[in-house]
Amino acid sequence: QVQLVESGGGLVQAGGSLRLSCAASGIYFSINDMGWYRQAPGKQRELVAAITRGGMTNYADSVKGRFTISRDNTKNTVDLQMNSLKPEDTAVYYCKIQGPFRAYWGQGTQVTVSS
Repeated sequence: QVQLVESGGGLVQAGGSLRLSCAASGIYFSINDMGWYRQAPGKQRELVAAITRGGMTNYADSVKGRFTISRDNTKNTVDLQMNSLKPEDTAVYYCKIQGPFRAYWGQGTQVTVSS
């Protein structure tokens, strides 16, 4: 069974940093595109950052220059380094892997940025 487990969320002051990690199992990791999404209360889930099987990345405009997505295919992990955090970054962050037939989602990890 495919499973994605996020970790690294928490409470941080504005300007601080967090590193989220997503560990995947049950799927051939190296050939799949992956991404980080977030959802704040009352808002739509939005793409934060994505990384393809080949390492190409893209970011939401709101996080460009502050967040970095990376993957380690040998460890089946995808990370999101978040720097210069802002209160508006507060959300539940979800890891997603795009498999050949469907997408798989993690359970989410809460990131709260205080002002």
